[in-house]
Amino acid sequence: MRKVMFTDNLEGLASMPDEGVDLVYVDPPFNTGRTQSKRSIRTLRDDNGDRTGFQGKRYRTVELDSTGYSDSFDDYLGFLEPRFREARRILKPDGSFFLHVDYREAHYCKVLLDRIFGRDSLINEIVWAYDYGARSKSRWSAKHDNILWYAKNPKAYTFNYDEIDRVPYMAPGLVGPEKAARGKTPTDVWWHTIVGTNSREKTGYATQKPLGILERIVRVHTRPGGLVVDFFAGSGTLGEAAARLGRSFILIDNNPQAIRVMAKRLSRYGTEFEGCGGILRDDSAREGSHLAVR
Repeated sequence: MRKVMFTDNLEGLASMPDEGVDLVYVDPPFNTGRTQSKRSIRTLRDDNGDRTGFQGKRYRTVELDSTGYSDSFDDYLGFLEPRFREARRILKPDGSFFLHVDYREAHYCKVLLDRIFGRDSLINEIVWAYDYGARSKSRWSAKHDNILWYAKNPKAYTFNYDEIDRVPYMAPGLVGPEKAARGKTPTDVWWHTIVGTNSREKTGYATQKPLGILERIVRVHTRPGGLVVDFFAGSGTLGEAAARLGRSFILIDNNPQAIRVMAKRLSRYGTEFEGCGGILRDDSAREGSHLAVR
């Protein structure tokens, strides 16, 4: 099964049976109080343009596309709680739940998840660290996200140690050539660059997360053929990670821009697009593609 659903995620989750999912990963809005947006642009030579390039030549910016969503909730935890309870319900007994969030809400979300899953079910708080973008002059620059991993059963969960990707030693000369060549397993601090402006992964969707982060989670915490779910799917990175690793996926989002991005990204994997016909049918006809929409 490879499916994208255009619906409210609470309704989509309610339609799923109990204990049928191996992994739930979600990257909800971080409640920053701002509109998250991403623009795709190109520049054209123009003596009266708004940009200065090489040798002082002027260029005009042309916006090709933009994506975005409102990232503000009056009751953030009240919004998340019924969705997190549904996530626990659909997980298999050995399944795992991953919440990707930032420092503003991580601690509040942990208290909520402790209540839903149990405090013993928190296996790790993973820190995804990166070093890219603007620097603050008034505080330490925030360059990490938090990923909370909860196991439905803290005594029996899927963790494929042999599938962990290896990373280089920081001081290879201290461990010998054999260990240096093999590398080491990562800790709970994951160093990985963001999806850069010129990255081949780039979809143009605001807040897109790197494929490498999601592939690590899927590879280690599910088995081939397993089912993963993301009900804040956005650009569909979890779906591509799952498809590349031979897993099934269900992605849910109610943002038409997200559906369009996922259609371009995931249609080659034989993805079904449920409830997306009104959004994609015209796009499909215009581009001459054949999406499974209904």
